[in-house]
Formats: sequence, C-alpha cells, structure tokens
Amino acid sequence: MPGVKVAASTVWEILREAGIDPAPERTSSTWADFLRSQADALPACDFFETVTLTGARLYVFAVIEHAGRRIRILGATAHPTASWMAQATKNLVMDLEDAGLRVRFLIRDRDGKFPALFDAVLADAGIEVVLSGVRTPRMNAVMERWVQTCRRELLDRTLIWDQRHLLHALREFERFYNVHRPHQGIANARPLNPLPPPIVDPDQIACLEVRRRDRLGGLLHAYEHAA
Repeated sequence: MPGVKVAASTVWEILREAGIDPAPERTSSTWADFLRSQADALPACDFFETVTLTGARLYVFAVIEHAGRRIRILGATAHPTASWMAQATKNLVMDLEDAGLRVRFLIRDRDGKFPALFDAVLADAGIEVVLSGVRTPRMNAVMERWVQTCRRELLDRTLIWDQRHLLHALREFERFYNVHRPHQGIANARPLNPLPPPIVDPDQIACLEVRRRDRLGGLLHAYEHAA
C-alpha cells in the first residue's frame, strides 16, 4: 500500500537496519585452537587408581606433554595429601626446567585430590593451571588416552603386590613408552627417540636383523636393529 513501509523480510535486513553487523567476526578462540597454539609446551596431568592384591588402593599421578607425548610418572601413593602433592609438583617444575621447556599452562581436571597448594607451586613457577570442564574428559583427551593405554598394556595384565612393585612396573613402562613405543599421534615416532632413517638399500634389507628385548618378564617388548 502507498505510504506504508514494507517490513524487512529477513533477519539479515533487520540486523542491518538496526546497525548490527549480521556476520560479526569471532574474536574468541575455541578449546581446539588453544590446544594447537600451546601444544609445544602444554602438559596435562591426572590421577588414576589401581588396586593391589591385598586390596590396597593406590593413586598414580602422571603428566604428559601434548606435542611430544612424553610421559612423566611423578609417583604413587595411598594418601595423596597436600604435602605429597606439593613435593610432586616441585619435582615436576624442576624436571621441566631441566628439560628446557618454557611451560605457560598446565591442564588438570577438578579432582578434589588437587589442593590449592598445587596451583600455588605452579603459579610461583609462572605456570597457569587450566581447568577442564565438569564431566568433560575430552578436554583432557591426551592424558585420558594415556591412562587407558597404561591400563590396557600394563595394569590390566599385571598382578601388583604393593606400592614398591607398582612403582617399579610404572617406571619400566614409562621408559618403554618414551623410548621404544611408537605413537600414531606423532607420526609413529617415540617421544625421546626419533625414528631411524629408512633403509632403502636391498642388500641391507636382505641381511636386516631385528633384536627383541623383553621387559617386565616379557610383558613389554622393545625391538631394535641388531648391530
């Protein structure tokens, strides 16, 4: 009808008439963007528990690096007290400094076993704690994946006698995981042992020998070229 303004027919036009950009640029980053941008020096940590043959419940504290997949098992205890956590955290900070890593953030969940002193020790070292969401294990997926690997390849196949036996098994698995076990997430390399150059010479391939070294009574197998 003449003299009557026709109403805007789309949301786009309504926003434009109101002076609002209908396609604003996103300024906030996603969780995936954060992980990619900080992966080179981004560790994540978690507790997981296991039970000995005597029924004692032990808690294992471990840290993993996102980029290189290096694992650090900081200890196991039946009582993760604030003082025990503080000492484990100090050991972690010293280990990261010795490795030359300039860590800015560390991911952890909201488990009550992490005392305020844990965050305070890291803050003194210039490391900010980033909390994962409530009941959102995918926000700490790299750490959760390693816990599953440790259970599947070690703990579910081992009868643990006591804390000393557990620590011995975990230390062996830590060395195996960091030095010998290939990881698909880093192109089948090892965190502390780069892949050897490929062998393309047919004569070398024909006489190639592989030596196997067993760990933990044959539970783990490490393969290497024979000299």
